[in-house]
Amino acid sequence: MADTATSYKQLKEDFVSNHSGGSIAEICYVTAVAPVAILFWSVLQARQSYFTSYAFLAFSVDFLLNVSAILLSFTLYSGSPLLLSGLLLAPAMLIYPIPPKHSAPKKKPRVPPNARSMSAGGPLELLSTKPFLTTYRGCMLVATCLAILAVDFRLFPRRFAKVETWGTSLMDIGVGSFVFSAGIVAARPVLREQAGGEKTAMAGRLIRSLRHSLPLLALGIVRLLTVKGLDYAEHVTEYGVHWNFFFTLGFLPPFVAIFQSALKIIPSYAGLAILLGVLYEVALETTSLKAFILTAPRTDLFSMNREGIFSFFGYLAIFLAGQDTGMFVLPRGINSRGAQRTTLPVTMAVWTLVWTALYFFSTDYTYGAGLTVSRRLGNLPYILWVVAFNSAQILAFCLIDTVFFPAFYRAQDAKAEKEAHDSATSRILRAFNRNGLAVFLAANVLTGLVNMTVPTLDVGPGVTMGILAGYAAAVTGVALVLDVYNISLKL
Repeated sequence: MADTATSYKQLKEDFVSNHSGGSIAEICYVTAVAPVAILFWSVLQARQSYFTSYAFLAFSVDFLLNVSAILLSFTLYSGSPLLLSGLLLAPAMLIYPIPPKHSAPKKKPRVPPNARSMSAGGPLELLSTKPFLTTYRGCMLVATCLAILAVDFRLFPRRFAKVETWGTSLMDIGVGSFVFSAGIVAARPVLREQAGGEKTAMAGRLIRSLRHSLPLLALGIVRLLTVKGLDYAEHVTEYGVHWNFFFTLGFLPPFVAIFQSALKIIPSYAGLAILLGVLYEVALETTSLKAFILTAPRTDLFSMNREGIFSFFGYLAIFLAGQDTGMFVLPRGINSRGAQRTTLPVTMAVWTLVWTALYFFSTDYTYGAGLTVSRRLGNLPYILWVVAFNSAQILAFCLIDTVFFPAFYRAQDAKAEKEAHDSATSRILRAFNRNGLAVFLAANVLTGLVNMTVPTLDVGPGVTMGILAGYAAAVTGVALVLDVYNISLKL
């Protein structure tokens, strides 16, 4: 019996190992399903106010569009994601010409600034919670939670699983996107500090960052003990023997706090991200570091976890690039809110082109450095790919937001802005975004339970989809229950 368990564990480890990934174009087609689904959702909401009264039918459509469509994109429709996008676009195009359910309210007369601040809804805050960011982070979390279980089934294409060393895959972009989105949120305290004219000393920043780090590091230790104690299947070359993703997340805040001091020399998080990525790549290419990471024997604690330790520099650069994006996406621009509706997409488009161009020149063999993406190393091409991809995703959601929900940018007080935000965002995606890390942790627990109770390699497509649909509903339920009871878990 023990031999059978051991052999099955080996089969599962082999199942998620030694993959070379797929093309970036295919990854873009698959991930484009989320913005297309949001486009359909926005047509229903903006034209017909379909989700304003959130009854069971509205919830069901919300779940089908923003959870099930993503699940279908990398399972049953993994070979034809453009067809799935077409199936979502077609009804959206048919519904859009139908006259709106409620006629748009007339424009209110301009209110003087002093009267505006005295409105019943209260004054607008410096930083706004923009609908497209809620949508972007919600979709990213849904896709991440679904993929971590789907990868254990044969229905999930192996080209979407994490690559062994060189190449690109859906799950590789997923883990980088998680870090990038965390960087965007991390810009909030920095912007508040700048607005208040405060300057926190290095020691104060480190203490504050450790408060965020300790729970994550504790989760990393719990995961380590659980995996080793239950003899759970592992992919050692992903992060190392003991390292896991929670350790990577946990060590980011203190290192970012240290790097803030470098802003006196390079006054840009994007500049810091590029500099760190370039220096790390130079070290990989000009020293024996790359060979050590890829081929060294695992003789001590350091060498056993070398992938997690050194790829951390790549994730740190991604986090800093995300923070740079947050620095210009999060501020409201109170004196030019109407202008921001048009300038923000333009700014995002420019940065998307910049990051894409940098990725091109780092990887092209004719005009660039001819480097290859490696999530295992966390190298420069991987950094630039993740940042360019996420910038493009945010741009897509931002454009949808701008076209369908302009009321958010015209809000005169906090109450009106909150109502406009809620009207422009999916209830499910808001719930995922609100407690992202807690929901991700719940998804990890559920993934472990499924793997310990179901022989995932032996079930057919029908049973696989049933399990994944039930799992998707359970994770969504956790997110919605926390949201309904107004619980925000800050891990």
